[in-house]
Amino acid sequence: MLLLAVPVVAFNDMFASLIGYHLPEGEWVRWVSPVLGTVVYLWGGWPFLVGAIGEFRSRKPGMMLLISLAITVAFIASWGASLRLLDHGLNFWWELALLVVIMLLGHWIELRSLARTTSALDSLAALLPDEAERLDGDRVVKVAPADLAVGDVVLVRPGSAVPADGRIIDGSASMDESMVTGESGPVHRGGGEHVVAGTVATDSGLRVEVTATGEDTTLAGIQKLVTDARASSSRAQRIADTAAAWLFWFALGAAAVTAVVWLLLGFPDAAVVRTITVLVIACPHALGLAIPLVVSIATERAARGGVLVKDRLALESMRTVDAVLFDKTGTLTRGEPTVTAIEPVGEHSRDEVLALAAAAEADSEHPLAKAVVGAATTHGLPVPKATDFSSSPAVGVEATVDGRVIGIGGPHLLDRHDRRELPIADDWRDEGAIILHVLADGEVIGALRLTDGIRPESREAVDALHAAGARVVMITGDARAVADAVAGELGIDRVLAGVRPEDKAAKVAELQGEGHRVAMVGDGVNDAPALARADVGIAIGAGTDVAIGSAGVILASSDPRSVLSVIDLSRESYRKMRQNLWWAAGYNLLSVPLAAGILAPIGFVLPMSVGAILMSTSTVLVALNAQLLRRLDLSPVTSTAKIAGREAGR
Repeated sequence: MLLLAVPVVAFNDMFASLIGYHLPEGEWVRWVSPVLGTVVYLWGGWPFLVGAIGEFRSRKPGMMLLISLAITVAFIASWGASLRLLDHGLNFWWELALLVVIMLLGHWIELRSLARTTSALDSLAALLPDEAERLDGDRVVKVAPADLAVGDVVLVRPGSAVPADGRIIDGSASMDESMVTGESGPVHRGGGEHVVAGTVATDSGLRVEVTATGEDTTLAGIQKLVTDARASSSRAQRIADTAAAWLFWFALGAAAVTAVVWLLLGFPDAAVVRTITVLVIACPHALGLAIPLVVSIATERAARGGVLVKDRLALESMRTVDAVLFDKTGTLTRGEPTVTAIEPVGEHSRDEVLALAAAAEADSEHPLAKAVVGAATTHGLPVPKATDFSSSPAVGVEATVDGRVIGIGGPHLLDRHDRRELPIADDWRDEGAIILHVLADGEVIGALRLTDGIRPESREAVDALHAAGARVVMITGDARAVADAVAGELGIDRVLAGVRPEDKAAKVAELQGEGHRVAMVGDGVNDAPALARADVGIAIGAGTDVAIGSAGVILASSDPRSVLSVIDLSRESYRKMRQNLWWAAGYNLLSVPLAAGILAPIGFVLPMSVGAILMSTSTVLVALNAQLLRRLDLSPVTSTAKIAGREAGR
């Protein structure tokens, strides 16, 4: 259409007179614009004409009907002028060509931006290796990732990508998970931990047992999100369609008033010229681009920042949320036991108690044992070797360390050795903690407190939400004592404890009944009813749960501060939508009266050529303004600091 529009514009006598050049001599010259302009109208305008028929049949006038009205009026008037049946001043061929090209360009930019959203996620599939190395006994067999089955063991060499979702059964490595979580830093993964297809082992090799293939993998879930995001409806888009519908009636009304006024004044020729000019100039080029382009760019930018927008309406609604409801386990906390306190006895130090406990637990696969060993590793303690390891269910473990029998366990272990709990155990128990006592040769040398460790980022997230004026509510199935301990440490406003999964949705409804706009943040599995009931459902954490159908927004990262990224993106997107909508609609509200001749009494009438230039400028400005969203930094750290700082400044 652009190639056809060039000669239409160049050989148009009105455009030539506007720019100031002379057309070649010859009768053929005056037919270039009509002939090629007709092709532009029928071919380039076909999508709008078809859309207008649909809007007319549904009796819902909108963007397509308004565009079609403008190009059809311009087409008929221009042919009338070319055949000298109407006033020569109605020769709109160059405006018609420009109008069609700009509208097609706007749609192309919008679809290209939306395609970038798709490609940003589709590119994850390209991160899978071409071949996977499956272990078959002592042999390594190269197969396609698609041929892997659940239970297969694959070898992941240093620098290679994981071919399928799985669990590490041998080795540990620093994993580059940026393609899934949006976080640039490597994450250490060891035995028993899950890894996601497409992530890269950067420094050492691994043996991974495949736990998911095909449509059950994280990458497949992300691909499904892309499809859902592209198909989801948008309230903002409906706002744009509503604005176009009002503008349609505004244009028709203005054209009718223009015709009547000029006829009553005794200028029938001017009535025709002004009426047609109003209908042509009222076409909402910028309005057709204002909202969809912002939404599509925001969706793309979110995907690149680890925020997967499944339902665009959820993103648009996030800016109005005034209560954020967090599930405790796995969201504000790590979802696994962590050593949070050590109480030594007598001359024994905390480090000694922890190191001896870790030595005794080193050969155990129990989650509590892993927590103890992990705490010793985190503290950088040398863990001595243990021998004669034995384990008793519901009692604990014992092992020989440096010639002493070290035992670690609960009340039954103390009973076996006729020993009593340390006094601090009662306080820890009131906080909902798990208590393990450490014994050396039957004597208590210390105790460990284990709780579901709070994520270090949770406090920043809660503080930033408070700064933004939102109430923070925590919901959990844990006992009140456990919940209050976490809430007290984080400064949470309200605690809903002892709530069963099936009752969480009712708690969301209760908050909504109090007048709150609620965002529910959970793991997307047992929180599904609450996620679906909330005004905005946010599933947090990478994994196969990313495909859960109940959440509108998926955070690929497990960082609760990512919620602030969603708020930041929602606010910035809405600001751009509002700017573009006012600019696009404002142009029409200003130009239509001028085109109608409202200032004719003082000698000014808006020429169609000037209106077309303003129309083009409006469209370009709207597109450029939307592109500024690409510069938005959506990292959890930046968004949290920005919102906290902005609200504190107010």
